[in-house]
Amino acid sequence: MLPRLITERLLKRLEQAPAVALLGARQVGKTTLARAVARRQNSVYLDLEMPRDQLKLRDPESFLRLHGDKLIVLDEIQQSPDLFNILRGVIDANRARGRRAGQFLIPGSASMDLPRQSSESRAGRISYLEMGGFNVLESGPAPADTHNLWLRGGFPDACLAGDDAAAMDWLEDLIMTYLERDAPQTGWRAPAGALDDAGPPGGRAGQHERARGESGSPPIHDQSLS
Repeated sequence: MLPRLITERLLKRLEQAPAVALLGARQVGKTTLARAVARRQNSVYLDLEMPRDQLKLRDPESFLRLHGDKLIVLDEIQQSPDLFNILRGVIDANRARGRRAGQFLIPGSASMDLPRQSSESRAGRISYLEMGGFNVLESGPAPADTHNLWLRGGFPDACLAGDDAAAMDWLEDLIMTYLERDAPQTGWRAPAGALDDAGPPGGRAGQHERARGESGSPPIHDQSLS
């Protein structure tokens, strides 16, 4: 994991607020950073897309109170929006016992869903911190690192891909995931063939071949509230 400049800000927020929501676009590195922070301290990490972690929260209030002395990371909490009502009571109970900060870390989408879902719990309890992709100070010191950042964008998996073609394939897969999974949750659906229409004639293979050109070189593709 490359060092992220936001790490110290996140640690500071955890020292100040009972819960911190780490917001950002899909695949900017929220989960990677949350796991790294969790490894630094006494913590419990739950991925709420995983059935085994969902089972741990069959009685969520008991589980969260049992681990009230730890930092609890609740990744993909949008899968269990009812948890926010329980968090409010758990946070207040921990406060009454003298633990006022660093109770929960909640990585989530920067879309409207997480702030809206947490609105009932957030007054004085949840601080919001937004995370972006790599910037020029994070991507690496070599000229090639800066080159990759400008041409591939700041998503870590694209920026660090083995070559430009692999980066473009990853970015197109990300766009497809957004169109098929995330966008419909906002009420918008992409028309059939929209992704194909947005791309160059011939699709990925044709684009990659044209990008090589006569030289045979590899293709280059041009991205607190409390």
